[in-house]
Amino acid sequence: MILNIGCPYPNSLHEKDGSILFLVKGAREKKLVVVGEGSEIFQELEGRRGSVDGVWIKVCDLSVANSRVIRKHFPHTCPVSLRKFKTTIGLGDRLGVASPGHIDLIKNYDVGPVLAQQSVRELTLTGRTFEGVLSDAVWAVFQEGYRGGFGADGDHLKTADEVKLALDVGYTMITLDCSEHINNVTTLSKDDVDRIYMELDKETRERLEMRFLSGEFKLESGLRLMFSPESLRLNAVIYQKAVDFTVDIFHKVIKPCQREIDFEMSIDETVTPTDPLGHFFVALQLMEAGVDLYSVAPRFCGEFQKGIDYIGDLSQFHRELKAHQEIASHFGYKLSVHSGSDKFSVFPIMGEETKGRVHVKTAGTNWLEAVRVIIQADPGLYRELHAFALEHLDEAKRYYHVTLDTGRIPDLRGLKDEDLGGLMDHSDARQLIHITYGLILQEKDESGAYRFRDRIYRCLYENEGLYREFLKRHIGNHLKALGL
Repeated sequence: MILNIGCPYPNSLHEKDGSILFLVKGAREKKLVVVGEGSEIFQELEGRRGSVDGVWIKVCDLSVANSRVIRKHFPHTCPVSLRKFKTTIGLGDRLGVASPGHIDLIKNYDVGPVLAQQSVRELTLTGRTFEGVLSDAVWAVFQEGYRGGFGADGDHLKTADEVKLALDVGYTMITLDCSEHINNVTTLSKDDVDRIYMELDKETRERLEMRFLSGEFKLESGLRLMFSPESLRLNAVIYQKAVDFTVDIFHKVIKPCQREIDFEMSIDETVTPTDPLGHFFVALQLMEAGVDLYSVAPRFCGEFQKGIDYIGDLSQFHRELKAHQEIASHFGYKLSVHSGSDKFSVFPIMGEETKGRVHVKTAGTNWLEAVRVIIQADPGLYRELHAFALEHLDEAKRYYHVTLDTGRIPDLRGLKDEDLGGLMDHSDARQLIHITYGLILQEKDESGAYRFRDRIYRCLYENEGLYREFLKRHIGNHLKALGL
């Protein structure tokens, strides 16, 4: 009977109090099989109970509830802080099926993987939940028998309630998105800056002026930073509300949490690049306010658009990254690089300047590798996805900034099926598919059934090995470009 349930995943074999547990791949879905009823875990797991040759077994769904039981009994399936790793990588798995491939790659590197990483925006677009995302990562860890440790990141959270929700579920990293508390100076005149600065309370202004106008700051690296009254006012106008917001969230929500949290401040979701002086202005205040920072994500110069390489002046990026890294090293946290997917031209620079002590976030590139599988295994489905994406592009642009030109995308009517794979190496086509993922996954037909979602998951399930190999190659290229 067990053999008829499906094909076992050999690395998933676990033992607990006399019960044997392992995952199997059935015709349509994976299941957890538990053999031997004489254990607490056998009783706690929800599933279909039966007897084979006098031995009791239970066949269980890979549900959120069952993942909680697995975490309770197998500590290596619980997310942890990744502070012991020099290099960490956020592997945002939008579909919930990429983590086995990520693990298969990461186990060969001294790199800390954040397997569960989603923002509220991504959860909304994919129809998932924080706990569901964590559950998918837990089952992948169990399937692969991975014991190296992984993180769970509540990414780009904007409110105390969002942070609390992720922490309550068990997330071990919080990325606080401060974009709504940052003034974009591109639209502000000098008079505007002076006026907004004077609107800060007198005590704050006096504290800032005493701290930042008392002389030059010299870092151990040799970097020298000097604030003029004008630059202090400008940075206070841009960042002071974000600083106050971060201090408040840390002390009221993060610090009371009874476990180690990798806390990141994100100031990258804005059009205003973070220059080194602004970075130092933020970091010094956070440190002196007792905020325990794991990482900071500045808004680097140039553009880190989704799914394509860096756009901008590489020499300027190198100069500024060096200064940003010196500031991060001075205060003892990592730089975090958001939208790090496919930024191959800047990875060698990052690897060199950070000496590998960096956090890089990827997400959408895993979805694009899934699409690469669909192109190869079901080109007809891809043609449908492509046409839908073109039709709904303007709607998707509300969520993501891209500069793609649909006029540069080849007309699919002129492409044979065997030529479609080249589209995933074409910047405009990549961005087209990248930013429309949520609309694709949520689209329903007149009967209320998903138009694409079930077929996408079915294709990836039937081609699980191919997806694994594509992920290992592509994410592996990211790690190699960083010099790992």
